[in-house]
Amino acid sequence: MTRPIPLQRRGIPASQLVLGCMRLGGDWNANSPITAEHYKEGHEALDAALEIGINMYDHADIYTAGKAERVFSQLLKDRPEVREQIILQSKCGIRFGDEHSPHRFDFTEDHILRSVDGILERLGTEYLDILLLHRPDPLVDPEDVASAIQKLKSSGKVRHFGVSNMSQGQIRLLSAYTDEPFIVNQLEMSLHKLGFLDTAVSVNQDAWRSNVFPEGTMEYCRLENIQLQSWGPLAQGRYSGGSLEGQSESVVKTAKLVAELAEKHSTTTESIVLAFLMTHPAGIQPVIGTINPQRIRACKDAATLRLSREDWYSLYVASRGVALP
Repeated sequence: MTRPIPLQRRGIPASQLVLGCMRLGGDWNANSPITAEHYKEGHEALDAALEIGINMYDHADIYTAGKAERVFSQLLKDRPEVREQIILQSKCGIRFGDEHSPHRFDFTEDHILRSVDGILERLGTEYLDILLLHRPDPLVDPEDVASAIQKLKSSGKVRHFGVSNMSQGQIRLLSAYTDEPFIVNQLEMSLHKLGFLDTAVSVNQDAWRSNVFPEGTMEYCRLENIQLQSWGPLAQGRYSGGSLEGQSESVVKTAKLVAELAEKHSTTTESIVLAFLMTHPAGIQPVIGTINPQRIRACKDAATLRLSREDWYSLYVASRGVALP
């Protein structure tokens, strides 16, 4: 029996698969125009996503220098009935370098508020379902963040809030200053990026010392009913048709095992790679980053496929490249 994911337990009817929109709009040059081909790609991606039951779409104000949100805005204008059927999520807090300042992170109240206004304008919508703070700002003033959240919530511009790439300590600090819960934490997790698992199994082992995944974060999010989202869940195609030339022995071995399991379950390699994440009892929500409609459709079975404990551990150990302690 498939359990509801944390967002669903909060009454938010989100699909477990999310379409990441980072590649909409072409390159990351703000001066490059959005073309008819970019809109065509967007419609084809949206068609494929809706076809396999995806109703949640992930953005960020920086994606293709804002063009990703503008492309999606046109998709919504062309299909006005879709907006109320989907969940829109975007992120802010990363500022690119320019001639005056370096690349940096910014959680000041002014920047958050201005960022959301820009997101809403580019998406052509009156509200965001969820806003994520994109990467931790070492200079964060939690009172500043709390004030921004209060204004965004009371104005109706943002319905829910979350974070991205944060540890439990960072979430707890922000949470201490606002009554508004943080309901999402988006982190890099995949069959290739195993820190979310290795942190647990490497406790009191030498290997733990080099693991940068924040200790206790998985457990904290599960205890607080915070939706764990995975960015990069398809591992850049390493195990689902990507070139294996120059890859490590563990990647080659894992790709072979993924193909065998896909045949065993009469499904695609993409669905197996995602099922590795979705079998985890935390109810992880993969944010698939492709806009290739064929690859999107190849993820369909992941929504219902759950691996046996034996198959799951076989993938984990193969990808680790070393035996469990």
